[in-house]
Amino acid sequence: MDTATNTLSYSSAVSRGARRLLTDSVLLAMLAMLAALALLDLPQLSRSLLFTAASLWEMLPFFALAIGIAALARATSADSLVAKAFSGSPVRATVLAAIVGAMSPFCSCGVIPLIAALLGAGVPLAPVMAFWIASPIMDPEMFVLTAAGIGFHFALAKTLAAMAMGLLAGLAVLAIQRSGGLADPLRAEVIGCCDSQCGGARPQVNWRFWQEPARIEAFRAEALAIGTFLGKWLTLAFFLESLMIAYVSSDWIAAYVGADNPFAIPLAAVVGAPSYLNGYAAIPLVSGLIEIGMTPGAAMAFITAGAVSSIPAAIAVWALVRKPVFVLYLLLGLAGAMLTGWIYQLAGGPV
Repeated sequence: MDTATNTLSYSSAVSRGARRLLTDSVLLAMLAMLAALALLDLPQLSRSLLFTAASLWEMLPFFALAIGIAALARATSADSLVAKAFSGSPVRATVLAAIVGAMSPFCSCGVIPLIAALLGAGVPLAPVMAFWIASPIMDPEMFVLTAAGIGFHFALAKTLAAMAMGLLAGLAVLAIQRSGGLADPLRAEVIGCCDSQCGGARPQVNWRFWQEPARIEAFRAEALAIGTFLGKWLTLAFFLESLMIAYVSSDWIAAYVGADNPFAIPLAAVVGAPSYLNGYAAIPLVSGLIEIGMTPGAAMAFITAGAVSSIPAAIAVWALVRKPVFVLYLLLGLAGAMLTGWIYQLAGGPV
């Protein structure tokens, strides 16, 4: 009787898992694109798969570290401590987040697991958004490479732009929240109510979580849930990046953002926003675009917009937060990129 019951339970679990796979929008999108490439451009299929695997492998240390931190925070109940650390002055926390974000080593996709962990731990959205916007634009290594590849003044201006865009985004979110908006930013299926957010008494922090079976299970469940959910979206994001690299021409972009176009900066931000320009490969690309006629202000708007809200990053953000937060994230990234581009152009824009 027990054997029959166990067999039935196993069969039901397998059936539920199969149904989830067959209705998974990410999996279906990947299968559709794989089939289209196999029919229309078979050589690109292998290149895209290799690119996706290499990108995931390159990001794996950051991804694993962020997931581990999130799981550790849940298992030890340290998420309440994280929330407490950001419970001071919202303006001070937002300013600090913008500065730290501009110096962090995360790209727009790599920062997603960390953002999920922060929001799940109850950290206010304003400093999280400031960090979220500023982080992918600049880091110490990128500063050195940008100064060498484009120019020191451009690298310095890009660093200041990262801080300013993060601060602008954080303060905008703070203003909206004080008027009653954006109360629940995370999608319900991403991270459930954590210990620091749920009502009732908070459990005591225990750093030796492995001594309690319930905490070990919490660690495993949190790591699996976040890793699986975000992993599949990032896989789709990197696959789309490979297609953009293969099929989007930088010459076409430069034709619309040259010095002769008075709308060069807004167009550069709009074109740059969905483009994947948050890696070190953006440096020689933007340098080449400047050489063939792109204005310095347009170049600044182009590279900052692409760093914040590229299509791969936007897909990962869409999977993480609710629609109002997603729309605000895109608007803040686009507006900040345009503003920094205009300021840099008016300041003389040396490269």
